[in-house]
Amino acid sequence: MGESSKAVFLSYASQDSDAAKRICEALRQGGLEVWLDQSELRGGDAWDEQIRAQIRDCALFIPIISTNTATRHEGYFRLEWDLADQRSHKIARNRPFIIPVCLDTPPEARADVPESFQRVQWTRLPGGDTPASFVGRISQLLSPGEHSPLAQVSPTGITAGEGPAPSRPLRPKAVAALIAVLLILGVGYVVLDKLELSKPAAPPATPAAPARAAASNAVPEKSIAVLPFVDMSEKKDQEYFSDGLSEELIDLLAKTQGLEVIARTSSFYFKGKQVTIGEIAKTLNVANVMEGSVRKAGNTIRVTAQLIRASDGVHLWSETYDRDLKDVFKVQDDIAQGVVQKLKLTLLPVANAAGARTLNAEAHSLYLQGRYFRDRDTQEDLLKAIDYFKRALALDPTYAAAWAAIATVGTRQLANGYTPFEEAIRATREAASKALALDPKSGEAYAALGLVHMAAHEWAQADTTIARARELDPTESSVFTISAVLARTVGRDDDAIAKFRQGLEHDPLNLLARRYFARTLAFAGHLDEAEAQIRQVLDTNPAQPGAHYDFGRILLAEGQIDAAGAAFEAEPNDSWKSFGLPLSYRAQHRMPEANAALTRLVNNSAGAEFQVAETYAAFGDADQTFKWLDLATQRDVGIIWLHNDPLFKGLLPDPRYAAALRKLNLAK
Repeated sequence: MGESSKAVFLSYASQDSDAAKRICEALRQGGLEVWLDQSELRGGDAWDEQIRAQIRDCALFIPIISTNTATRHEGYFRLEWDLADQRSHKIARNRPFIIPVCLDTPPEARADVPESFQRVQWTRLPGGDTPASFVGRISQLLSPGEHSPLAQVSPTGITAGEGPAPSRPLRPKAVAALIAVLLILGVGYVVLDKLELSKPAAPPATPAAPARAAASNAVPEKSIAVLPFVDMSEKKDQEYFSDGLSEELIDLLAKTQGLEVIARTSSFYFKGKQVTIGEIAKTLNVANVMEGSVRKAGNTIRVTAQLIRASDGVHLWSETYDRDLKDVFKVQDDIAQGVVQKLKLTLLPVANAAGARTLNAEAHSLYLQGRYFRDRDTQEDLLKAIDYFKRALALDPTYAAAWAAIATVGTRQLANGYTPFEEAIRATREAASKALALDPKSGEAYAALGLVHMAAHEWAQADTTIARARELDPTESSVFTISAVLARTVGRDDDAIAKFRQGLEHDPLNLLARRYFARTLAFAGHLDEAEAQIRQVLDTNPAQPGAHYDFGRILLAEGQIDAAGAAFEAEPNDSWKSFGLPLSYRAQHRMPEANAALTRLVNNSAGAEFQVAETYAAFGDADQTFKWLDLATQRDVGIIWLHNDPLFKGLLPDPRYAAALRKLNLAK
């Protein structure tokens, strides 16, 4: 980059020339040097070389994006964009370079811009009308030492008159996915919360400041977070494929000797968010970040991947692969090898059992679509997921991963109450067994089978099966969480706490796991740390279902009655709120309200029989407590939290309590 140049290059489609001239004139009146070519039709080698030289030497590149650029599939401006995108790969992330300007509101599904444009703040200048605040911002970015290192991704300096301009306008598909996630979190999460189920759905898109790694933790030099790859396909309909590729790369890199890999939940937390590479790395306590894009058309794919050192934004390695879709696994292997070679590590050989992968490209695509719907976790989406997995198996009956995925869906249907208990148990066992027959080293199948054993109160079998899952997949944080919940269920609190800590090291933004950790600490009597953990959940996402409820329980145990009441009232999820309010009113001696709240809870008890039993225990009604505890044994997997539950403390001498433990195979 020519450091002496302070010129701004304006790139535009010919139909937007009038708007480009207005922007150019405003910048020039502000004393800025602007390169604006007005001879697009002239062409020629000399002209082409001049444009290339200007893009190589300019200080800032401003692409003008509009409905015109969205609908033009060919144009010289696209070459200019690609040249700027290529140059951006050589520029440190804390240096502003690309400043996209949008003249109107082209649908994101048709915008078709380079990936680097999507990572930065877009400014909306309707029709090219350019306010002084925008000119001032550009002037500031051109002044060495004066601009903020976050200027490229922050809306700082953009006035309200310029209009809110998201760095990545929401795609219709992304909106639909967000709504589905919010429905999961806001409505269906209570029953999901009964039992940890593999990889939880992504958190909401607009949380509070992320939870950060402890400041005292040294950043491991050999550590990496793989961000979700961006779907750059023309129709923007390959999100399932780009997400799936990212997940598979995480799994593959986790098999690298000496490399610490952040789990999928935490890496995907940042999907679509305005966060710099440095901020992501600081939050996750990693030294390196990998990002990339996928462009899929028919049976061909273009995958671009780059490895970035977070401390200074330097690109350590990057590569673009143009391959046939059937070579996608080879691309994954090549990317992983590129990363580990650059970090001077060794990728451990992975035994590829027959059926662990498929050679059928269409079957693999169907499998990835199934995983996409599985992770959305609604009743309808889980049925869609099974359909995709079965279609994949129709093409390749030996595809073990598809059978394992069906088993995982079965555990989610079981926990959410979407399928009758016995039917879900049978179907999940069958799918997991078929997966293990084809691939005896399927950690996912063992984890699903372990959850089935837990739901059936087969604790010894669950312990053995989950231990095997951990052995096969030692970096999968969800297995740590399942193992921790199991240890807590059978009374091994210290073991459970240690496992939670291990899992959260790899997956610090897994808010469900952190909630469970806080609850486990509270049940074990470690109230100070329990409060710190649940506050971290709420700081990260105040809307996390059940977090205010758990916070209220902790505050009640600490004797902070009024604060507990405020926490229960603040719970955004109606079901969790209904569990907390009776406890709150009773603690405040508001008995008419407490009894009314208990009645409402009983009248809406399906799937929450254990919470009804807890509430009756808190109210001191032993007969109703054990009646509902017996029902929970048959219907509610949430009963796994019975051990050491403080609400049952007054009933421990009652012989019916020991009998309930024996019925759950938790006592002799």
